Amino acid sequence: MKKSYFYLILIVLSLWANKVNSQVNCVTDPPFPPVLISVSVQPETGFTILNWTLSPSPDIAAYIIYSYKNGDGLPIDTLWDPNVTSYTVTTEFSKYFSVSYVVAAMQLPRCTSILSNVLTTIYVSAAIDTCSSKIAILWNKYDPPDPTKVESYSVLYSINDGAFNELVNVNADSVSYTFENFATGQEYCFYIRANLDDGSFSTSNTDTLITLMQKPPGWINADYATVSEQNDISLSFSIDPVTDIKTFSLERKTGPSGLFQELSLFNSVSGSLNYTDENADTGKINYYRLSALNNCNIPVTVSNICSNIVLSLARDGDKLTFSWNPYEEWQGTVSSYKLFINTGRGFEEKSVIFPTDTTTTLGYKEIMYEVSGGEVCFFVSASETDNPHGINGESRSSSVCTEPTEIVTVPNVFTPDNDLVNDLFRPVLSFTPVDYHLVISDRNSNVLFDSKDYLEEWDGSRKGDPQPQGVYLWFLKVVSPSGNIISKTGTITIIRNR
Repeated sequence: MKKSYFYLILIVLSLWANKVNSQVNCVTDPPFPPVLISVSVQPETGFTILNWTLSPSPDIAAYIIYSYKNGDGLPIDTLWDPNVTSYTVTTEFSKYFSVSYVVAAMQLPRCTSILSNVLTTIYVSAAIDTCSSKIAILWNKYDPPDPTKVESYSVLYSINDGAFNELVNVNADSVSYTFENFATGQEYCFYIRANLDDGSFSTSNTDTLITLMQKPPGWINADYATVSEQNDISLSFSIDPVTDIKTFSLERKTGPSGLFQELSLFNSVSGSLNYTDENADTGKINYYRLSALNNCNIPVTVSNICSNIVLSLARDGDKLTFSWNPYEEWQGTVSSYKLFINTGRGFEEKSVIFPTDTTTTLGYKEIMYEVSGGEVCFFVSASETDNPHGINGESRSSSVCTEPTEIVTVPNVFTPDNDLVNDLFRPVLSFTPVDYHLVISDRNSNVLFDSKDYLEEWDGSRKGDPQPQGVYLWFLKVVSPSGNIISKTGTITIIRNR
């Protein structure tokens, strides 16, 4: 008996020591967490009710409610009541997906326990298969804390806002049920109840559907097929929002004689769809269409066909000739084509082309002095007008590039006599140089002119003093936009006519 009293005294002393330590060091001796014993969604409101046990630690000041995802808790609320054991989450997230929760106990000053066990709400979804006249009801398992177990799940339903009745009771391993004997043209609501072995239960959200045949979209608009800066083909489709169909098939064929093959299948699409075809050969014409599939996977509405624009460039001396395929099958019409050019400072619009044209030409001399990069690149864009759905598209072609012409021409005679004819001397470049240096000297190596400005011209003088008629030496060093270093020397003759 004395031994029992001795152990009892040790236990009391240990609890007292833990209390003192918890006040001194929260890190080494935090309070014990509560046990979250249930989470249950109110089917009629979508609110979630949480219940837990009190923390066995003394001096609890509050309980903190968290939502829990990927190992992290996001605080929802703090309840400053040491005796509270329930809370109602009034957000309606549980109507749309399964939500996990945890609870923590807190001592003052701000000494919080580890998070409690995790409990997750039951989320139910129902989908009708009008092809086989079945409703698929799906839910996630409920996992109460030990030693409580789920004995079974009840599927409850109502018709047209009537009272809920049990449709079926299934075993604890079930996460789905197929409902076949339903009436068409009615509103069905479903929720799940997990029946626990201690007599309690947890309920899910309510999911509602109308047992109607799917209404197909009245139209699908292929907005554009355009080549991106990454050389992929970006696609956009707009879909008649007045449709029940959520499954769509995107198909592609390469070349006009190819066969369409499914590129991707999309579920839960609503209103619009964007897709990037990273595997397309942008040097070839690729055709795309989008189909709405009913529950039997049968296409019921198909979009207009769209295709990428492939641009080609042929160069003949100074003449650049561009040609491209016309944009395919907008529901509106092509309002114009535009030619864009990148001379080293980014793409800029160069010209507007008639919508009936698929070729245009450009003289290289028109752009050669704008070139500041190692290549000159181009693309064509098409613009749509009069789209019946008010969705006017834009499509950009693939890019084509050509090397800049790098020609340096240096005159050998000029006449600086102020008659406004051949009065000034400078080299003629077919490009804008990255670096430039021109030096002119007489036969005695006296420097008469020194410039690093490719636009600066020599007037045949030295510091304003006209030089006599005769032959002078020049040295030129130029770095072209492609990085080519051009060094030249030669002579320039001054002829004075008066």
